[in-house]
Amino acid sequence: MPGAPDEQHGTRNKVARSVLDHGPSTAAELAQRLELTQAAVRRHLDHLVAEGVVEARAKRVYGTRGRGRPARVFALTDAGRDAFDQAYDQLAAEALHWIAESAGGGAAGEAAVAAFARARVAAQAERYRAALDEAPPSQRTAALAEALTEDGYAATARSAPAASGEQLCQHHCPVAHTAERFPQLCEAETEVFSRLLGTHVQRLATIAHGDGVCTTYVPRAQPAQTGSGPRAGENARNSSTHDTTASTATTASAENTAGRNPA
Repeated sequence: MPGAPDEQHGTRNKVARSVLDHGPSTAAELAQRLELTQAAVRRHLDHLVAEGVVEARAKRVYGTRGRGRPARVFALTDAGRDAFDQAYDQLAAEALHWIAESAGGGAAGEAAVAAFARARVAAQAERYRAALDEAPPSQRTAALAEALTEDGYAATARSAPAASGEQLCQHHCPVAHTAERFPQLCEAETEVFSRLLGTHVQRLATIAHGDGVCTTYVPRAQPAQTGSGPRAGENARNSSTHDTTASTATTASAENTAGRNPA
């Protein structure tokens, strides 16, 4: 016998919240996390789809896809995200629009918004830095994910496909609608991630531009050169040159791609 309406609504909210916290999920994944049967989860998902809270998508597959139809995942819609904590999103967008217009619009306006975005994330970075400084190098991405989660981004860190690095995933963005109109917010955030983690990073996807999760690729740290003598000095100089070049390339990449879907 089905549960009472309030109980059903409460469980339905848990399903939606799980999608928010973990990103696009299959019915099987939701059932395992919430300790429900797949049949029960599918009933709740049908209601959430009908209400426009979630939508079904084909699951993204990395590498070679096997035979058969790809699994379906369920992701929050814009309306579904609005049901959580985006009440001030429109106000933020209007404020940034005012900043851009007050600076004269055009390129000057975009530069003013970018300056604001950098100042905003710089303040966040100062709070995150202490947590990262206490973490060993192998745990810095996870420490950043925990700090982001405390600020409402529902972030996780996991190994990237082919184990070449890590993926920092933000399953929620409190300013997604604003970032859609002002990609400078995503660009500034990517730059701060790079500085905090001490390596170049690459933004692969963003909620602001239609992806289910904001995903940032963090390459695995390379072991430091050891030894002494002329060869070691040459290696150090080469490494320094490489780092400077990589840093310059990273900044350019962040400015060109952060907040936008990859081609």
